[in-house]
Amino acid sequence: MKPVNVGICGLGTVGGGTFNVLLRNADEIARRAGRQIIVQQIGARRDNPACNTHGTAITRDIFEVATNPDIDIVVELIGGYDVAFKLVMTAIENGKHVVTANKALIAVHGNEIFEAAQRNNVMVSYEASVAGGIPVVKAIREGLSANSINWLAGIINGTGNFILTEMREKGRDFADVLAEAQALGYAEADPTFDVEGIDAAHKLTILASIAFGIPLQFDKAYTEGISKITAEDVQYAEELGYRIKHLGISRRTENGIELRVHPTLIPEKMLLANVNGVMNAVMVDGDAVGQTLYYGAGAGAEPTASAVVADIVDVVRNLAAENEGRVPPLAFQQDELSSTPVLPMTETETSYYLRLHAVEKPGVLASITKILGDNGINIEAIIQKETAEYQVPVILLTQRVKEQTMNDAIAAIEALDDIIGQVTRIRVEQLQG
Repeated sequence: MKPVNVGICGLGTVGGGTFNVLLRNADEIARRAGRQIIVQQIGARRDNPACNTHGTAITRDIFEVATNPDIDIVVELIGGYDVAFKLVMTAIENGKHVVTANKALIAVHGNEIFEAAQRNNVMVSYEASVAGGIPVVKAIREGLSANSINWLAGIINGTGNFILTEMREKGRDFADVLAEAQALGYAEADPTFDVEGIDAAHKLTILASIAFGIPLQFDKAYTEGISKITAEDVQYAEELGYRIKHLGISRRTENGIELRVHPTLIPEKMLLANVNGVMNAVMVDGDAVGQTLYYGAGAGAEPTASAVVADIVDVVRNLAAENEGRVPPLAFQQDELSSTPVLPMTETETSYYLRLHAVEKPGVLASITKILGDNGINIEAIIQKETAEYQVPVILLTQRVKEQTMNDAIAAIEALDDIIGQVTRIRVEQLQG
């Protein structure tokens, strides 16, 4: 059969890895795809010394790849929002299938991209956009298609997981570990996307859409970072039998879909609590299968290239199929996506870890517990630390309650004359079936 020609746009870490994997494993990939796959053209601002591209046409104009009549599949690996969006839409309008690793692009512009792809009878695949080399998109979209998904929770940013792991294992402060993560290349010079949860929210938005059959709605995702987590919080969580992980959580409720990224206490014996370093993991709870866990490298040249190339193979296998015969990009048929709302954070329900500093005098703890009781908040555990200072740290675990109720209670506690500073709040999840 006629070979399938691929154009790669972007020859950085992932682009270089994709080129090398396609070259190195060409024969085996062809056996799986049923046709030979050739990198016909590369669009890149600069060469990658890790790639032997001799014999492959290279252009500095990526849009030349998107309009090249000899290209069948455009692989977008340049990242970002605006230029990548224009490139992908240009490729689609020129009848090209698209493979991308760009989570921000899919989370923000995916609805428009998938509609354009359907109009032009082309495919857009994006496995590598979530959790690097872990085939979690395919697992949820296809492997779990018999299930009604109850919830999913994931460690989907390796930088944040590395930082929290180092804080727990070595008692280090956030700023100290962040500096090391930047030196090791795990974190960017501006680490905001990683440590403030934006990167994870992009990925969670995609996972929630394919799990619950809703349009992509990144603008409704709640994000909270880990920069305020202290070594003391990590230690107290351990004492209570928990570990702190930066989780993306999406849950189906009677009133809508929860979509939130934040630091979370989870029981230390859970598999997800023991995912350390830069590794990623996603746990999914389905009504038929129960809980399944997907674990592996969430980034890196060849782990991510593994997912990119798998998408290319899938596209090649489905070239002869019409739109109706292909796996829908968001798991559910395009006209069957649900209007179920994404809940505002104030309407979500979790348990809470609260840490506060109180003046060491009789009656203060009673005032705190009264405020919680008046708001209908039950206390699961209390730790009051001894200190030589005039103030004493108090740590509380509560039972499940709505976020708005907890907001009101915390405001009332902080208004007490004997409370020093702000109350630290970290949400707690048991992640039970």
